Amino acid sequence: MNDTARHITIIGAGLAGALLGTLLARRGWRVDVYEKRGDPRRAGYAGGRSINLALAERGRHALRLAGADEAVMRHAVMMRGRMVHFPDGRTELLRYGRDDSEVIWSVHRGGLNVALLDIAQAAGVNLHFDRGLGGVDFDRRVAKVMDPDGAAHDVPYESLVGADGAGSALRDAMSRQTDLGERIENLGHGYKELEIPPAADGGFRIEPNALHIWPRGRYMCIALPNDERTFTVTLFLPNEGEPSFETVRTGADARALFEHDFADASPLIPDLERDFDQHATGLLATLYLDTWTRGGDAVLLGDAAHAMVPFHGQGMNCAFEDCVALAEHLDRTDDRAAAFAAFQSERLPNARAIQQMALENYLEMRDRVGDDEFLLQRALEQELAARHPDRFVPRYAMVTFMRIPYATALARGQVQRALLAEVTQGHDSLDTIDRAWADRLVEERLPPLGKAA
Repeated sequence: MNDTARHITIIGAGLAGALLGTLLARRGWRVDVYEKRGDPRRAGYAGGRSINLALAERGRHALRLAGADEAVMRHAVMMRGRMVHFPDGRTELLRYGRDDSEVIWSVHRGGLNVALLDIAQAAGVNLHFDRGLGGVDFDRRVAKVMDPDGAAHDVPYESLVGADGAGSALRDAMSRQTDLGERIENLGHGYKELEIPPAADGGFRIEPNALHIWPRGRYMCIALPNDERTFTVTLFLPNEGEPSFETVRTGADARALFEHDFADASPLIPDLERDFDQHATGLLATLYLDTWTRGGDAVLLGDAAHAMVPFHGQGMNCAFEDCVALAEHLDRTDDRAAAFAAFQSERLPNARAIQQMALENYLEMRDRVGDDEFLLQRALEQELAARHPDRFVPRYAMVTFMRIPYATALARGQVQRALLAEVTQGHDSLDTIDRAWADRLVEERLPPLGKAA
């Protein structure tokens, strides 16, 4: 590919857009990124509703390739596992992995975005803020970008990449020309963000190295640590029923809910009423597309292609993995249509898999983490993983600590879940379980996994 054609235009300067721009610029591409919002490094981050992000190995691998891991990890807070808060006030830490080598990291979206923009600019990416996509003339290969005054500017392009989130303007432009097979499935639940401030001495009010969770059946509350010693608290409720956002409408209603159902969390959130009244309710939905590309003209990635609910903490990690895959496919061929098609072929099945696992994880987090049957199966899972490390790898570990395809993790996880249910049926303790039988089932049903990619 000659130098003049080695140019790409990215729509969206959020996390995926900034990272992809860096990966391509480091490969010698000329990259222009257009963002409808102002530069958050000057105007401050205006991301609106944002559940804290959980950075895992897939995301860290992408950051390493972009030379961004060190800058990001300076502000990340380690989370060893889920700290479950039971209704009776008890707490129990359920580790994510075997030890502190298998953890996830809490990062704030705004700070991460700023860090990635600095690194993108240093890599030579051309960043254009206050320039939203207003439409695309695919025949002329011209994008129309709008400034804050409503004036339109024609921007010629070689190829467009949509990294502009779940409400993607590029996806909208593509769908006017091509049937993308778009469908949206609403979860029927929403969320509100609250905050636990630092303690009087400036430290954390509760254990900092954990994702705190208050599971209550149809609803739950979680809290993730921030490096400024606060916690971002997220209340998840159904949209209808009791309780729901239909019945919990005001800050006073929310305080009453917390006093009743999250009693140990309530005193930690002094500004609960104000936060609840001032923060908009976030919507939770899954976006499915059958087609992410339009020949060599355009391709979608991240939330623009496959927005998912946040309950596996993989939305950002999956988007970052998309960026790495797209950059690699563009390296392999000068034919952009072929590169985009190969990217979609690789990533779409894996996006579908993590979307399914994210939905399943919501049920687990809100319904099962405090359930005796679940805890027994989890204890057996840990035993089998220790005895058969090459065959029985917990699904969470495959998703979070490894980089094997999401689709592989989903398929093997289904086999493992059925095996655990079968072996523990009728038991309430590990003491009565036939370990030899369990070992035979593992060897019969689970071939060696091999090393992650």
